[in-house]
Amino acid sequence: MVKLGRTIKLRLYPDTDQAEQFLAMSKEYQRLANIVSQWIFDHEFQLSWLKINHHLYKTFRQESELNSQMIQSVFRTVSARYKTVQEQMRQHPYRYKNEENRWIQVPRDLTWLVKPIHFRRPQADLVRQSNYSFADGLRRVSITTLGKRTKLNFTDKGFEKYFIDDWKLGTAKLVRNRGKWFLHIGITKEVSDFDTKDNPQIVGIDRGLRFLATAFDSKGKTLFFNGQKILRRRKKFLEIRRQLQSKGTKSAKRKLKRLAQRENRWMSDVNHRIAKTLVVLYGSHTVFVLEDLTNVTFNTDDLPKSLRNSHRSWSFFQLELFLTYKAQAIQSVVVKVNPAFTSQRCPKCGLVEKANRHHDTHQYWCTQCQYRCNDDRLGAMNIKILGQDWLSGVKHPKIKKLTTAG
Repeated sequence: MVKLGRTIKLRLYPDTDQAEQFLAMSKEYQRLANIVSQWIFDHEFQLSWLKINHHLYKTFRQESELNSQMIQSVFRTVSARYKTVQEQMRQHPYRYKNEENRWIQVPRDLTWLVKPIHFRRPQADLVRQSNYSFADGLRRVSITTLGKRTKLNFTDKGFEKYFIDDWKLGTAKLVRNRGKWFLHIGITKEVSDFDTKDNPQIVGIDRGLRFLATAFDSKGKTLFFNGQKILRRRKKFLEIRRQLQSKGTKSAKRKLKRLAQRENRWMSDVNHRIAKTLVVLYGSHTVFVLEDLTNVTFNTDDLPKSLRNSHRSWSFFQLELFLTYKAQAIQSVVVKVNPAFTSQRCPKCGLVEKANRHHDTHQYWCTQCQYRCNDDRLGAMNIKILGQDWLSGVKHPKIKKLTTAG
C-alpha cells in the first residue's frame, strides 16, 4: 500500500474577538518556537523531541498560556523545520573550483548555519481532537485558543470530497494571510501499490520551454504542451521586475515581493494543469517516464538571450512533483531515467550524434538511416524506450553511445 498525502485549506470566519484570540495564540506559539530554535542552535543541533522536552517543557508550562499539547507541538514544529533544512543541505553540497580548476563538492550539515532558524510569521500547529475538531455536522470548527475553545464557521470550497472519502485528517496549521484566517489540514489515504504485472502502458515525457512537455505513448501518439504563451508572459514578468529593481525604493521592493508571489502561483497552476491533463488522459496503470534532472545544469548557449533566464528558472522539478503524487492516486508511477543522449539518439538505428539535432529548425535528421523527426518528440521517444527497459527489469536505464551502425 502507498500512503498519499494532501493538504486541504479551509477559510475561517472569526469575529473580531476570535481573530484577536487567534493572533495572540499564534504570536505566543511563534515566540516559543524561536526560543526552542535558539536552544537547538546553542546545543549542537540536538533534534531529539525527548531531549528538547526534558530541558524546556517545565519552563514553558510555568511562563506560557499555551496548553500542554500545544507546547509539545512547538517542539515538534521546530525539530521538523531543522530536519527539513538538514535534508536540503545534504541534497545541495557546497561546490567550488580548486587551484586545478576542478569542481569540488563538500557535504553540508546544520553546523554550516551561522544563526538559528527564525520563525518570522505567527503560526500554530493544532492536533486533531486535542486542539481542533469539527462540530454541528461538519458545519463549524472548534479551535483551542489561549483561554478557551471557540467555534466558528468555515468554507471548504474545492475540498468537499476529502471529507466524504477515506481520507484521515491529521495535524492542522492555523495561518493568517492578508488579514484572513485559514486552517491548513494535512490528510492521508492508503491506496494500492503500482503493479508492473498489470501490463501498464508507457509514456515518455520530455520537458522543455518551446513545448513545456512532450508526451509519446505506447500507441505511437504524441501530445505537445505549447509553451509559447508561457514564454511571452514570463518575458513580461522579467521586464516588470527589471523596472522595479532599477528604482530600488521601498515601495518597489514591496511590489517585487508581490510580483514574485504572483508569478510562483501562476507557474504552479500551469504545472498542476499539465500534470492533471496527463493523468486524466492516460489513466491508471501507466508508467510516466521522465529524465532525472537532479544536479543537471542546462546549457543556454544555443538559446536566444531573451530565453536564457526562463530556461534557468522554470520549475521543471515542480511538474515532476505534481505528476508523481497525482499518478500515485490512480495506481500509476513516475520513473526517472538517465538524461544522457536522449536528444541525440536515433530511435530507429540507435546512432548517437549531437550534430543530427538542428536547433534552428527543431528537427532531428539521422545521417545514417535518414530518419527525420521533431526534436522534442524524439526526446520523448527515447525516454519512453528507457521506460521499457525499466519495466523489463533494468534498474538504471541509460542510452549507450553508438557512433556507427551496430
